Amino acid sequence: MKLIIAFAGACSLLLLGCTGNQPATPSSRELPEVYTRRPDLKPDRYNVAFLIMNGVYNTELTAPYDIFQHTVFRDSIKAMNVFLVADTREPVTTFEGIRLLPDFDYTADSLPPIDILVVPSAEHHLDTDLENEALIRFVRETGEKARFVTSHCDGAFVLAKAGLLDHAVCTTFPSDVERMREMFPQLDVRENVLFVHDGKFITSAGGARSFEAALYLTETLYGAEVARRLAQGLVIDWNLDKVPHLQIEK
Repeated sequence: MKLIIAFAGACSLLLLGCTGNQPATPSSRELPEVYTRRPDLKPDRYNVAFLIMNGVYNTELTAPYDIFQHTVFRDSIKAMNVFLVADTREPVTTFEGIRLLPDFDYTADSLPPIDILVVPSAEHHLDTDLENEALIRFVRETGEKARFVTSHCDGAFVLAKAGLLDHAVCTTFPSDVERMREMFPQLDVRENVLFVHDGKFITSAGGARSFEAALYLTETLYGAEVARRLAQGLVIDWNLDKVPHLQIEK
């Protein structure tokens, strides 16, 4: 009798290991509700889309995200709705290992109108990402319609590949300036500046200086006092006159 019970238990464990204990793959299950939940986009705000993908760098994403999200705490301005877009609704892992849930899949979802497109730097922005046709098409089409397009660090390479910078002065991560000039010889790429504003395009050197490029855009939209208060809330000493930048007058 004990032998029969033991045999039956072993069979149950074997079946559990072969079936019930196996994780479902994305193709064999529905996405959890948390993956498909839509962000609460308030009316009468700027819609700001942050383009993310595996390998996106934390600082170039979170610095402008912090600045723009904090506009909701300022009175009497047209604040910003901030959200993440990717080519998936599955989690995206940053270069440093943070897992993020995109709000929209630009390959499948109906996206809201995008007023400001933010392209942070990512691990493969100098190579394989530039061969991603869906990515480049999304950036080109969105950038052509957006009121502002901003890049941080090597995000400028994606804008360049999409053809958005052909008639704009720009910059990128300091040590990649020469490479950008080699890859896109038609571009006017500047160095020794933290960011360049030309028309609707603001390209920045990235890193921690992504905060300053984002603050500059808020000053452009809302004025110096609002930008100063946003900076103060994040313990940033903001004074545009002390920031090496280039603004192209047209």
